[in-house]
Amino acid sequence: MADKELAVTDELKTSEAWRIFRIQAELIDGIETLRALGTEPVVTIFGSARLSKGDAYYKAAKAIGTKLSAKGVSVITGGGPGIMEAANRGAFKKGGNSIGLNISLPFEQTANKFQDISLEFRYFFVRKLMFAKYADAIIIFPGGFGTLDELFESLTLQQTGKLTRFPIILYGSDYWGGLVDWLKQRALGAGCIDKNDLELFHLVDKPEQAIDIVTDYLLSRTRQDHGSDDGRRQITI
Repeated sequence: MADKELAVTDELKTSEAWRIFRIQAELIDGIETLRALGTEPVVTIFGSARLSKGDAYYKAAKAIGTKLSAKGVSVITGGGPGIMEAANRGAFKKGGNSIGLNISLPFEQTANKFQDISLEFRYFFVRKLMFAKYADAIIIFPGGFGTLDELFESLTLQQTGKLTRFPIILYGSDYWGGLVDWLKQRALGAGCIDKNDLELFHLVDKPEQAIDIVTDYLLSRTRQDHGSDDGRRQITI
């Protein structure tokens, strides 16, 4: 029995060690692929995989993707259907790169076909690092648990100074308004966040509003020359 238990322990240790190598491989592949973007501005767009082509948010995400790409701004999404497809579809072959950071899931996630650069990830945390590391702004459309996770991780990274400050834009006051009210009334009221934390994000309802915020920020960043040595912003991990 002792020999069997020892064998199982050794097998687990070997499995964990190989998992580290897989994680390392994903990090290297992501960084080496996306660093080719150089100083090209990039906007990450999050949102539900479940919204269809006829949905108003799908149409808005597509419009934003098109407008950003026409300005030479690359668009990164999770590479799947719904809002991700809409943003990639709008950006595809319009000027900037249309990038999909796909994730292996048992359901929902199927890579959309509107990607100039496509990466496949096994680990959520590696994928989320790529979303943040290469973003000059983040636009967040309505979504479920995954979108909420991406929203609050982005806010937390900026709140704690782990990520350089840049625009985080919530699209759709009908969807996000209740959450914003809760943050103001409950989280702020209870002292769990500071008033300044509410300035970490913008709430918009039109594609033009999101584009203006991103454009103004990119112009100010150019003037202030906040670029890093390799031309990309830095995330502290």
